[in-house]
Amino acid sequence: MSVTRVLAGLAGLALMGVGASSLLDVPGLIDVLVWLGGALVLHDALIAPLVLLAGLVLVRGGVREPVRGALLVAGALTAVALPVLLRPGPKANSSVLPLDYPRNWLLMLLAVATVAALGLATRRFARHRRRPRS
Repeated sequence: MSVTRVLAGLAGLALMGVGASSLLDVPGLIDVLVWLGGALVLHDALIAPLVLLAGLVLVRGGVREPVRGALLVAGALTAVALPVLLRPGPKANSSVLPLDYPRNWLLMLLAVATVAALGLATRRFARHRRRPRS
């Protein structure tokens, strides 16, 4: 095991400790933990199997991995955005959710699709350049 890998692991553990300690200051910790557990179940029981199935059925050739990756990121973004997207009702305080979350969610999905398309184009360009010329 390399020194870099050990240091990255230690840094990750330290950041997880910071995150866990900040959870102790959250009012309604049980609600947060239920939401986090629901997000894990949503990802593992619904999003990941659907993405793998879509990658298997819809995509052929060397593009399966980038498409699956983009679908996983889009699914995770959607899971995080669901509370805001499903309850867009009136706000008691204008500073609570001041942004246009549905529009920003769509922009993030567009960014994910763009990055995936650029990755596919780069992969195809690199494969094309590696072929010996006749």
